[in-house]
Amino acid sequence: MSDLNDLPRSHDVTDPTTCAWPAQEIAAAEAPVTAGTDRYMRAAAHAVARAALRELRQGTGNAGAAVAPARPVPAPLTSMSPMGVAATPASPLSPATPLGGAGETAGTQTGPGWISGAPVLLLVGGGHNGADTLLAGGLLARSGCAVSAVLATEHPHPVALEEARSHGVTIHGAGYRSDDGTGQDSAEAVAAIEAFLVHGGLVLDGLTGIGATGALRPDAAALIAPLIAAGEPGRRPLRVIAVDLPSGTGVDDGTVDGPVLAADRTVTFTCLKGCQCLPPARHLCGVVEVVPLGLPAPTSRPLVRRPVDGALGDYLTRAVGEPGPGDHKYTRGVVGLWAGSESYPGAAVLAASGAVRAGAGMVRLSAPRRVEDLVLAVRPEVVPAAGRVQALVLGPGIDPADTTRADEVRTVLASTLGPCGKDRQCPTRIPTVVDAGALSILSELLTEDLSCTPLHVLTPHAGEAAALLIALEDQGTSAQETRQWSRERVEAHPGLAARELCRLTGATVLLKGATTLIAAPQRPLVSVDGGPGWMASAGSGDVLAGILGAVLAGAAARWEQGAPDASGADPVLDALVDSVAAGVRLHALAGAYAAASPQGAGGAGTGGHPIAALDIAVALGPARLELNWLQAVPHA
Repeated sequence: MSDLNDLPRSHDVTDPTTCAWPAQEIAAAEAPVTAGTDRYMRAAAHAVARAALRELRQGTGNAGAAVAPARPVPAPLTSMSPMGVAATPASPLSPATPLGGAGETAGTQTGPGWISGAPVLLLVGGGHNGADTLLAGGLLARSGCAVSAVLATEHPHPVALEEARSHGVTIHGAGYRSDDGTGQDSAEAVAAIEAFLVHGGLVLDGLTGIGATGALRPDAAALIAPLIAAGEPGRRPLRVIAVDLPSGTGVDDGTVDGPVLAADRTVTFTCLKGCQCLPPARHLCGVVEVVPLGLPAPTSRPLVRRPVDGALGDYLTRAVGEPGPGDHKYTRGVVGLWAGSESYPGAAVLAASGAVRAGAGMVRLSAPRRVEDLVLAVRPEVVPAAGRVQALVLGPGIDPADTTRADEVRTVLASTLGPCGKDRQCPTRIPTVVDAGALSILSELLTEDLSCTPLHVLTPHAGEAAALLIALEDQGTSAQETRQWSRERVEAHPGLAARELCRLTGATVLLKGATTLIAAPQRPLVSVDGGPGWMASAGSGDVLAGILGAVLAGAAARWEQGAPDASGADPVLDALVDSVAAGVRLHALAGAYAAASPQGAGGAGTGGHPIAALDIAVALGPARLELNWLQAVPHA
């Protein structure tokens, strides 16, 4: 795995372990190298088998018992893998060394959770993923596991099938004929799955690969139905490794059009795939392990990138670094906050706390007197007076029905917008976070021949994104082509929604969710994991808005000093996107600290306890320390 801290930014945005490209481009890049050889297929099978052995060793020690899910330890200092979760020590076995060889103790191992005869179920489709799965199953059988394979195809890879059989893998499934010529149908396959579920164990999902599109075929869907019914990850008597990707997910866009067996771990090859970065499929992948096989990655611009926590720590340090002896509030960044109203006064407290705790040099508040009093009671360092600012935060707690307050925000927001046109030049160079109540005000202004620039950071959740898309849909779009946006459609296609909002507004769009997506003009989407589910509570977004104000004010202060912090055609936009991504992850880690929730697969974490939004702001210090530490730690 590469250490992004050793790479200049021009390389870090195209590192194959943190970027996803379209499946067609991946296949085209690999085709000239893989033609006429099974070397890479066998290397992939070894990688899957090693991951499987690690999963089995995390289970219970009783034969036939369910394999228990691994629980990450909630420690602030943990080595992180490229997907932002605790890295698993590499196996001593190289891809060229068969598992269960003469010099190994496989099959009689006594490490934690190891059982001789551990049950392993292979779900096998056609193509290379099915072949990888069969070969991995053969390696596991040689290591002492009790392996059975269920075929969902009449045309399994013949060499891989016979090799698996020769190592003791029991074969079931539609279209397969045994040596005596007896046909074995799908009913037998389902019976084999139900028998496996009696005791549980490990499942390898190799039904489809990157060449598949749409939902699973009915016969494949029927095979996974009893496994899905067994429960969610962590609450079922089995663990699942997806080979390359969870079968049935949209490879490039992360859509889920039918049943999918959620994975505890996904072992993917060469580079990420879109489904491992984009919700809703992202949340079905579990921990994602990218295995370089020596194959080339595409050289085009990626679809999506997912910065590792160490790189995000680097971005955060660039935006809001440790102050030196010559620093003062204006070199650290001053946030201008327009938040709170008579209806929602507490939002200003939360946004101001987020900005202060995230490292702003100063926060200036423009709000009604009642709101000022509440904020100053909690944060006496906030300045309730106008003056120079380096970033604006508009909208937390703004009630559009409060016409006086809404008009104040409308005037400030309109002053940051430019005339519509190709250049979309901003009248100022002040980054502006447009949140909550300011989003509906923005949609009105954008119909008045005004336009955003990439320095505007819009922060809608799915419902707000749908409302914006409906309001801003191109006037020339015919009724037949109208996307009919709704909250449900945004949640099903968040990547498309974020890109479309970016196109319609010209702004940088931060679409909030369990996985947050950031869309900026002429840039790949950026995917950043959110925190534990306990953060889904009133006021959490207000804290995030304040954090974003602080990191953007810090970045703007550095721009004033002639340090754009990035290379490329538009280093300011690159630095802005990086700062926003760092702010999102800082917010997520603070939520995990506040809830005492370990950061598990996908960063969502498990366990923990309920929290209030202000708890997130209080925990920003420890979260910042963790990102700072991870910045300095090489990634496995």
